[in-house]
Amino acid sequence: MNAEPGRTIVLWCPDWPIRAVCTDLGLDEGEPIALIERGLVFASSAAARAFGVVRGLKLREAQLRCPHLAVRDYDVELDVRRFEPVVRQVEQAVPGVQVVRPGTLAMRARGPARYYGSEGAAASALLATLVGLGIPGARVGIADGPFAAEQAARAAGAAQAAGGAEGDAGAASTAGGDGVEIVEPGASAAFIAPLPVGLVTDQRTTTLLNRLGVRTLGEFAALPDVDVRRRFGAAGAFAHDRAAGREQARVLARTPPPEFEVEQHFEPPLDRIDQLAFAFRVGAEGFIQRMRDVRLVCTGLRIEIDDERGGRSSRSWLHPRWFTPADVIDRVRWQLQGAGMADAGLASPIVRLRVIPERIDSTGNHEEGLWGGGPDERVHHGLTRVQSMLGHDAVVTASVGGGRMLADRQVLVPWGDRPPERANDAPWPGSLPTLAPASVFRERRPVALLDARGAEVAIDARGVISAVPERFAVGDAIGGAADAAGAPRRADGFGATPVRAWAGPWPVVERWWDPAAAKRVHRFQIVDDDGCAWLLVRDGDGWWAEARYD
Repeated sequence: MNAEPGRTIVLWCPDWPIRAVCTDLGLDEGEPIALIERGLVFASSAAARAFGVVRGLKLREAQLRCPHLAVRDYDVELDVRRFEPVVRQVEQAVPGVQVVRPGTLAMRARGPARYYGSEGAAASALLATLVGLGIPGARVGIADGPFAAEQAARAAGAAQAAGGAEGDAGAASTAGGDGVEIVEPGASAAFIAPLPVGLVTDQRTTTLLNRLGVRTLGEFAALPDVDVRRRFGAAGAFAHDRAAGREQARVLARTPPPEFEVEQHFEPPLDRIDQLAFAFRVGAEGFIQRMRDVRLVCTGLRIEIDDERGGRSSRSWLHPRWFTPADVIDRVRWQLQGAGMADAGLASPIVRLRVIPERIDSTGNHEEGLWGGGPDERVHHGLTRVQSMLGHDAVVTASVGGGRMLADRQVLVPWGDRPPERANDAPWPGSLPTLAPASVFRERRPVALLDARGAEVAIDARGVISAVPERFAVGDAIGGAADAAGAPRRADGFGATPVRAWAGPWPVVERWWDPAAAKRVHRFQIVDDDGCAWLLVRDGDGWWAEARYD
């Protein structure tokens, strides 16, 4: 049977995010596993769903339902990277593939049906391709449009994949025993009619429709088109067309990206870093040259190294400009070297080396200015040269991260790496507002903050100071000596200076629920007689200078 125009095939791999992370980390898919995104469950394994851990559940509730749940952060880049080889293999069997999301592919049915003889034969060929890749349990749906075809694919495995990883489609009741569900031409609207209306509308619209008694796609499709557009706008009209089986979306086949990755096997295995770097020199040059030929540069790559014992080292590397062959070899050497030397031996000989570009950009975005790179170019070459001699972590740059205390916000990042993703935009109650001090002390300096009688200013449990601060001194030997007026001297021999202005205190409380890691301090700001502003901290050991406003 030849497919009619508009017919669509959807290939769905249930629980793909779980499969990807288990493959990458060597976990057992049969164990209860949950992937977390923004504090909510993004995907869960079949064993976890047996305990009621489903998508959208809060992390604490998921751990309450399954105490031995293995929790991992969801990594969309890992999802895409692990699915790319699957896409390339499927394109060998059926060209013109669209990646709907990692784990789900869509393609036009007409060409494959003609080539394999029928839609069912084309679906069987796709399933056989995935079985050959070691991915059993995939499902194929064929219908009039991508949405209906995806629901058919989920219906084909409803008994096995109900509540699957994506969790955004309801399970139909007609499951095919062979993992294939084919909806006859013109029957898509009737097929999806029993499904919940939330599949095509957002949460707010779904709640409103449910209050109106509209709970299924069939009931939603029965509403007049004009009334739906008037009440819900263009988005509602689009959802109404989907519910009625009138899909406007069609498959947009991707253009397969060129192959830039390089893989090299070593026989016999190499057990020295310098030997490996030398052996991979030609491969690194070809890796960069293939991108140069199409006017591209690589700004981020991943290096995978397999040893003779079956171990694997995988790491992503970034570059402040773009990688050259020498830079690629340096990253290979650093990944193997660690704290050792280039001529050091390895714990296990290396049998395979693979370099995959993760970030590619046009050379036009990295061309030098009209007057050249100037000082920036010289700085880059100088730092890179030092880094290549001393190691990856020997040259670092400063960046600002999240946190309450200023010392916590100082993040040193190796030259060329991206700063770690921290919650810079998080509320951070108790953190210092904008206009931060210019000088943050690596080690806090002891200070003395005194009242008019020469007694140390204290802060009670309610956050109230004992007296108005009048004098202030900084030094390592405060209190060791006193001048004629009774003021404590600094270590440098000068007396305490008057306090011209002050503000505070402001409490900072961290991890109050954990006695071992709990911290409670008070911040205080003063301006000394020289007009210099200081940021002070009061804790159980006394007063300390955290920073200075230069």
